[in-house]
Amino acid sequence: MEVDQQEKRKSLKMKRINKNEKISSSALINNLDDGCLMHIFSFLPPIPDRYNTALVCHRWHYLACHPQLWLRVDRFVKDFSEPGVFPNIEEAVSAARPGDTILIAAGGSHLASNIQIRKPLCLIGGGEVPDETTLLCLRGSDSALEFLSTCKLTNLTVKAELGCCLLHRSGRLIIDECILQCESNPLDYLSCPIVSTCTAGSGLFPSKLKSRGDSVSVSHTRIEGGAKAVLTSGDLALQRVRVIYARTSLYFWFDVDCK
Repeated sequence: MEVDQQEKRKSLKMKRINKNEKISSSALINNLDDGCLMHIFSFLPPIPDRYNTALVCHRWHYLACHPQLWLRVDRFVKDFSEPGVFPNIEEAVSAARPGDTILIAAGGSHLASNIQIRKPLCLIGGGEVPDETTLLCLRGSDSALEFLSTCKLTNLTVKAELGCCLLHRSGRLIIDECILQCESNPLDYLSCPIVSTCTAGSGLFPSKLKSRGDSVSVSHTRIEGGAKAVLTSGDLALQRVRVIYARTSLYFWFDVDCK
């Protein structure tokens, strides 16, 4: 009996020590000023690490969601006086600085029609899976997003009623863990999830494209509908294709690069 009681005391003592260590360690990081903490948060991947830090406390939420780290698109926010929050994607892209990350809130569909992106940006869906954040391109538009600079899309669903989901003009476009959908209709042959018109232009050899970094890289992405997954009309060609057949979907890995 005495041995059991001693073991219990030791166990309780160790729990108190561990608890005190956790409190002291959290207190130490909270002694850092806002600028230092924000600098630390900037090294975290936006999803899920930086997103999760915003759930720790009010101060961390303010710093992790600060417009210096990323901009937010949220249709359900009523007061847009808060810096870095926008009602639609077009306004967020217009206000963004080169290198910014735009977090698009989950829930419902965000309209995206012929939005030109001329600066390096990263667009991220705010849901747990791509299906929870949808960009909808209505009939009559050429594309949802048009890229003229290096950009990255991740955790998003892009749906086009007619036309293409993504139009690549120039720059390096990275598409990771997304869903690209062209709705089925009698004019299916006019639809294509990805269209690349990147060209070297007059006076340049196509090999110069590689030095400029013009390409499309797709990984772990579901592609549905349309005449073909990729349509190229410039100096790039489809290469290194891999497909995984899941129970209900096809997942693609491929590059669109110099011929």
